[in-house]
Amino acid sequence: MLIDAHCHLDFPDFDADREAVVERARAVGVSHFVVPGTTRARWPDVLALGARDDVSVCLGLHPYFLEEHREEDLAALEAGLETHGDLVAIGECGIDARFPETLDAQWRLFDAQLRMAKARRLPVVIHCVRANDRVARRLRELALPAGGLIHAFAGSPEQAKALLDLGFVVGLGGAVTHVRAKRLRRTVASLPDDGYVLETDSPDMPLAGRQGERNEPARVAEVCRVVADLREEPFEAVAAASTATARRLFRL
Repeated sequence: MLIDAHCHLDFPDFDADREAVVERARAVGVSHFVVPGTTRARWPDVLALGARDDVSVCLGLHPYFLEEHREEDLAALEAGLETHGDLVAIGECGIDARFPETLDAQWRLFDAQLRMAKARRLPVVIHCVRANDRVARRLRELALPAGGLIHAFAGSPEQAKALLDLGFVVGLGGAVTHVRAKRLRRTVASLPDDGYVLETDSPDMPLAGRQGERNEPARVAEVCRVVADLREEPFEAVAAASTATARRLFRL
């Protein structure tokens, strides 16, 4: 059994065939999907998916969509956390250092969500691009009690260990399938069994050989095969370890 620990099934990319996408995932052993929120405008669709038995959801404000966020969205997030007691995490939130001109605003938004997660003892789902060390320092300062997921991790073994020591796990997705991702592949081989979850980031983060295609949750099985090869472990062992970690992290 597999869990796609991070996929955006709410995105319009899936409007035409969402149920078929879910069925294709089920056919390869994916039984559960964790769907994070990205903007306040998308939260209703995320919450609607959360009514399904096979979907768990989070709410958050993603740094990539900074221009869509408004100051009052943080208050709306607080209210959403109060109203929806079945949320499994806060996120997707974080830092994307590809956009240095907005970093100050990103940090303010990220800090506010981290403080909510700490106050409510919820895990946090973090988007972290070119900022692993800075994010790790901030997480160390805040000491979040429920840890969280560093989604789409692409860092070194040393960076992974620093985050794991803080109670976080790393998300492994399409990037691990690219042969050129040598540092990440070394990291995958070095992780403890309870240090990672498998994810697709559908419809984004395409696998090797599938660039330009819409990604979808069924491909978490392909990610699992690559991770198993890199760790020199059976597919079933990697699937079981990832599923157990996702269940523990999100209290599924």
